[in-house]
Amino acid sequence: MRIRLDGTPAEIIDALFRLRQTFTVSGVSRTYPDRAKKHRSRVFVTTTPRERR
Repeated sequence: MRIRLDGTPAEIIDALFRLRQTFTVSGVSRTYPDRAKKHRSRVFVTTTPRERR
């Protein structure tokens, strides 16, 4: 699954931390600037669900 994260750098870091608690993160794109809001960025995260034990 590919997920787009959009926000401030702190929000993106927090979201990545939370995603890694539920999903296996296999890739994170470089940071792209948000075209509409200069203080925000976006990244794309490639994930797979973790197997439940």
